[in-house]
Amino acid sequence: MHFVSQGPQATEAWARTLSLFARPGFVVLLKGDLGAGKSTFARAFIKALALDEKDFDVPSPTFTLVQAYDDLRVPVAHVDLYRLGAHGDVAELGLGELVKTHLLLIEWPQQSCDKLSEDRLHLTLSGSGTNRDIEVEAHGAWAKALNRNAEIEAFFNVHNIALASRRFFEGDASSRRYEKVQSGSGALILMDMPQRPDGPPVKNGRPYSAIAHLAEGLREVVGVNDELLKMNYSAPRIFVCDLNHGLALIEDLGSQVYGQMIKAGADMTEPMHAAIDLLADMASRVWPRQVPVRDAGIYAMPSYDEEAQLIEVDLLPVWFHAHLHGRVAPEALRHSFAGLWQEVLPFTKLAQPIWVLRDFHSPNLLWLPEREGVCRVGLIDTQDAVLGHPAYDLASLLQDARVDVEFAFADQLYVRYENQRKKQGAFDAEEFARAYAILGAQRASKILGIFARLNARDGKPQYLKHMPRVSRYLARNLEHPALSKIKSWFLHEMPEALNIGKTHE
Repeated sequence: MHFVSQGPQATEAWARTLSLFARPGFVVLLKGDLGAGKSTFARAFIKALALDEKDFDVPSPTFTLVQAYDDLRVPVAHVDLYRLGAHGDVAELGLGELVKTHLLLIEWPQQSCDKLSEDRLHLTLSGSGTNRDIEVEAHGAWAKALNRNAEIEAFFNVHNIALASRRFFEGDASSRRYEKVQSGSGALILMDMPQRPDGPPVKNGRPYSAIAHLAEGLREVVGVNDELLKMNYSAPRIFVCDLNHGLALIEDLGSQVYGQMIKAGADMTEPMHAAIDLLADMASRVWPRQVPVRDAGIYAMPSYDEEAQLIEVDLLPVWFHAHLHGRVAPEALRHSFAGLWQEVLPFTKLAQPIWVLRDFHSPNLLWLPEREGVCRVGLIDTQDAVLGHPAYDLASLLQDARVDVEFAFADQLYVRYENQRKKQGAFDAEEFARAYAILGAQRASKILGIFARLNARDGKPQYLKHMPRVSRYLARNLEHPALSKIKSWFLHEMPEALNIGKTHE
């Protein structure tokens, strides 16, 4: 139990803070007498999830009982059971279904509301005016969220950060979260990246993340970003960090995210040209295999080896097959698929590999027009970098899974990249085109599996809408002669992976 003594403004501020951790499936149960502040808390919580908080109206659900807000950052259902009474039938309201896709804020909850979710936050408000108390009882993921928030506040205090506001900035398919922080020194970004716990073993007693060389924590972020800055690229500067708790305050590179610009219909010619030039520049550099992590030792950059690439493509027969048929593909089918990749992946190995960021796509690129040259491209989410073939990041950019990059525009950008590389010296265009097709197909196969996994395992069906786009990329890559056997495998064993995007271009 925890008690917080506060007035109405503090109640609203605390509601906005808790909204930073909002997720579908969470339930907030608001108890207390009339005038205790339940609606004050609920309205502030909901408005904090809106794009435009000032002009967002939150009417009372007293008469409708349930008021749904589907267009917020996290969908919310605001419920008021006062008129229903202590013995009314909550089941008829359909809250059991709503909680699967929404966060529920329930005023005057009944005892039966406890059964809606394990991730519950009980808030009992009492008092009035400037003297209010909130009794807090947290369960499941809500308890973890409150503990995390306490660690964040302690981090601010240790580094003497005087906060004016905290706003949610980013956080989606992973455990990382970002907040925009306004302090006395200006705008900063809080990076909340707790150490990744090991998942279940999937091969030889090792978890997927270890085999695929996914970053385990903040050490990788610090090491990679510091080196990118040293090489004069626009990664965000890390001002202060706590590696043990996975917290950092980093440079705010602005809000002109490529993905959002594309969706808004912006002219992307210049930003995409700059991104192409950056990739060509990266390909011309000699990259270190080890980097210092400030006062925390050395980080060894992993190689994008065959084991990592194979565990990634295996996501397709495991998760995408299950998405189609309700079961994991038979072992023989998985084995035949892996065997075909083992024949072509060696064509993507280089004697002198470069750093490959692996997530060089629209959500992680920011346009910085006030800077010059390749520094106009801001780079975030770089911690999964590996030593590999430069064609992978080019495929990530031109075959973006989240937004449409029309084939004609992608082909123009590809030619620009090719010309830039030729200016640098010897460039084998045929070898690069083969690697580009192989790695593009490998990446598309992986992403189809990931999106199916996000839907089935993590309850995030919104990624399914991107599958047709990824399918189109996969089909196009498979037209390269080097991938003829893999194309035949898809046509025979899993044609759905190609057909879901067949109507485009």
